[in-house]
Amino acid sequence: MPTNQATEPEAILFADDGFVPNNSRLPFVIFRGAIDLIGVVDPEEAIEKMFRRNGWGDLWRNGIYPYVHYHSMIHEGLGIARGRARVRFGGSKGQEIELTQGDVAVLPAGTGHQCLSHTHDLVVIGAYPRTGRYDLCRDSKADHDKALLSIPQVPPPDTDPVFGKTGPLLRLWGN
Repeated sequence: MPTNQATEPEAILFADDGFVPNNSRLPFVIFRGAIDLIGVVDPEEAIEKMFRRNGWGDLWRNGIYPYVHYHSMIHEGLGIARGRARVRFGGSKGQEIELTQGDVAVLPAGTGHQCLSHTHDLVVIGAYPRTGRYDLCRDSKADHDKALLSIPQVPPPDTDPVFGKTGPLLRLWGN
């Protein structure tokens, strides 16, 4: 089950670095301990169920790519089911952030991310809102210039992936 909604998530705006556009309007958001997984036998299923219940789908189980990348046509949710990872968000001039079991990060379209290190047992559940289209962009000038046109066209999600229609993501993203 999601933890207390009263706990304010962390919100960070990353600047465009010339190769990774990030998102100039919507902050990157981290829900620390978003879901209590202590004693849960199948934490992957628990996170998938939370995402589905809140209208986020196209689920996958994996890690986080070890190279800088971003999505210019869709927002992305990352739930940590097992293990820990040190991830640089925001491109080469971004911020290194430790994510651990139960954390959920929500990346607005354009937010660079790269796994720098992780525990051997890391399992990440990825999810996407109903609107948008998946693409994979690298930290190149060509991808950057195209992304600047598509990022503003990505509609905001209808729901917060952790708390649904009344979640803080909607307020933070101006929905």
